[in-house]
Amino acid sequence: MGKPVRNVIFDMGNVLMTFNGPYFASCFTDTPEDAALLNAALFGSPLWTLLDSGTIGHETMTRYAEHHLPERLHPNLHECLAHWPERSEAISDVNELGIRLKEEGFGVYVLSNASTRIMEQLGHAPVIPYVDGVVVSANERMMKPDPSIYQLLCERYDLDPAECLFVDDNEDNCIGARVAGMHAYHFTGDVAELEAAVRQLV
Repeated sequence: MGKPVRNVIFDMGNVLMTFNGPYFASCFTDTPEDAALLNAALFGSPLWTLLDSGTIGHETMTRYAEHHLPERLHPNLHECLAHWPERSEAISDVNELGIRLKEEGFGVYVLSNASTRIMEQLGHAPVIPYVDGVVVSANERMMKPDPSIYQLLCERYDLDPAECLFVDDNEDNCIGARVAGMHAYHFTGDVAELEAAVRQLV
């Protein structure tokens, strides 16, 4: 028998908060065609990952996206960059589970591949006042699924990886957590199944 899980570590995007680039782009444009252009230049760009990794900043991301958009859409781009986190919604059942787990004595943490502006999005999550710690890729210059970022979280908050369950909507990120010595759960939207997985590891 392994050690019981005492800590649950949540990803942010599509676990605690929605992340939907095409939808965000549509909120700041007037036609589906313009939304597709904006999404491709911003959220769908390879540079978005570099933003999350801390390799580039928002100024570089803006310049790149401007270069890939007609000038008439530059105001839409700037509005989207400034306000898209407000369109991200809390996934209420997962947040409620996180709060219940904290009240039961579990440690609750967030580990996210996200930019330095993460709190503009994550700050809307109801679980945040209950969270014991947050690790963000852009701040650390490393990203999931690199096992180093999971190890960093454990070292920073004095956690035993064997006592941690990591929850992510990306299977590759779950593999990285397992390599780092954690349990991992690939979240596909079924919160009851997620809770059952937690209970089985206690």
